[in-house]
Amino acid sequence: MGFWSLFEVASMPVLQVLIICVMGAFMATGRCNLLPADTRKALNKIVFIAFTPSLIFASLTKTVTLQDIISWWFMPINIGISFLVGEVLGWILVKVLKPMSHLEGLIIAACSTGNLGNLPLIVIPAVCDDWNTCHSAGLSYASFLMALGGFYIWTYTYQLIRTSSMKYKAIRAAKEASKAPNIDPKSGSETHLLKEKDGEQQAIVSVQWTKASGDAETQAISHGDSDKTNTSLWNKVREPLHQVLEELMSPPTLAAIVGFIVGAITFLKNLIIGENAPLHVIQDTIQLLGDGTIPCITLILGGNLTQRLRSSRIRPWAIARVICVWYVILPVIGIGVVKAASKLGLLASDPLYHYVLMVQFSLPPAMNIGTMTQLFDVGQEECSVLFLWTYLFAAIALTLWSTAYMWILS
Repeated sequence: MGFWSLFEVASMPVLQVLIICVMGAFMATGRCNLLPADTRKALNKIVFIAFTPSLIFASLTKTVTLQDIISWWFMPINIGISFLVGEVLGWILVKVLKPMSHLEGLIIAACSTGNLGNLPLIVIPAVCDDWNTCHSAGLSYASFLMALGGFYIWTYTYQLIRTSSMKYKAIRAAKEASKAPNIDPKSGSETHLLKEKDGEQQAIVSVQWTKASGDAETQAISHGDSDKTNTSLWNKVREPLHQVLEELMSPPTLAAIVGFIVGAITFLKNLIIGENAPLHVIQDTIQLLGDGTIPCITLILGGNLTQRLRSSRIRPWAIARVICVWYVILPVIGIGVVKAASKLGLLASDPLYHYVLMVQFSLPPAMNIGTMTQLFDVGQEECSVLFLWTYLFAAIALTLWSTAYMWILS
């Protein structure tokens, strides 16, 4: 495959994203008014609850088997490395740029969470045709990559955006509380008179209260330390467990877990996969729902971009540095990681598999980040602007790095 042919393959999914964004932007304008803010929020919840889980489940159960999961054990580690390196680079950018509090999570997520869904599903099978390798193997790699990426995104990135949202809302609430006048609505001119009339009764009550508080203080001294220790230890254990359970109970994460189980167990897989499967209508229905994920997410991003483009508070230097992270630093690190793993004998000899591992480090940010910012109502405008520029550069960057990966692995 020549450079221009590869450029065409790599740019097609990016151009599709940009075209759908334009459609979403037009639908959100006042002239059309099909995607106002309330409609985008409602559509985003449908994507989160129905479309995204369906896409993950359908992809996993159809293409991944237990043998694939065992053979491709390094792929989740490789994704974890890309997330970890991206998080470190994003954290450095946050410290250097010092953005507003609601943008910290967005910048870190944009540097660490790549689009492991629709782009690999289009680019990787196209590379199979050039290398004369099995097309179904490329589709399996891409599907497994998408499912693993969805699991990482809806655990790590979901928690990151949610924490950033909670932090920003807490800071905003504290500022609003500090600006509010401290007025006691119960206080008035009658309070002083009542205190003067009932002075003797207040004195008696205060003496009784002092005696009672003395007894309570004696009991608190004997039991306070142990209760405080038990409570603090329980809180330290309970809070992380509660967060993990919340993440695992999100619809996309549940879909990934169930999809892995069904795909790994042959009996369950044969029930719903294949034309002769007794319950194949379930898989067909889920697949139909999943096909609406990417278009809906992209329409929402386009709507946010048009409605709030001028109100975005993300600086151009921040966008440029995120682009530098994805299309300069991370691909070089990815080549080093894959080559080192290959020399240590951790990878199979299939060059297509090595290509899949490398391409994870050069993809634009995941579209699901937009879904999360919409869910938690934080940074939607900035996310849309950031995605616009990163996807504009993705067509050229993905083509150049795909060519480089193929040259290295040939």
